[in-house]
Amino acid sequence: SLRRMDELVEKLRSWPAPEIVIVGHTDTVGSRAFNERLGMERARAVVAALEARGVSPLSMTVESRGERQLIVQTPDEVDEPRNRRVVVSVR
Repeated sequence: SLRRMDELVEKLRSWPAPEIVIVGHTDTVGSRAFNERLGMERARAVVAALEARGVSPLSMTVESRGERQLIVQTPDEVDEPRNRRVVVSVR
């Protein structure tokens, strides 16, 4: 992840005014409210890492989707690592 973070920062430096959307996701373990908070914590961790590398926080929007957009559909309380992620979109 850290290598990809450095690659992202290099690409962002070539954009004149990027709009960056950072969205945190979780699996279905835990309550929906807990997973909303956890998704936001994950997204904010990426924001902090980008800020530490010189990316302006003014160009970033942060969201949580919690367990609402699963990559792998699972029932409640299923531990699925592929659903635990942060997605960074740049426009």
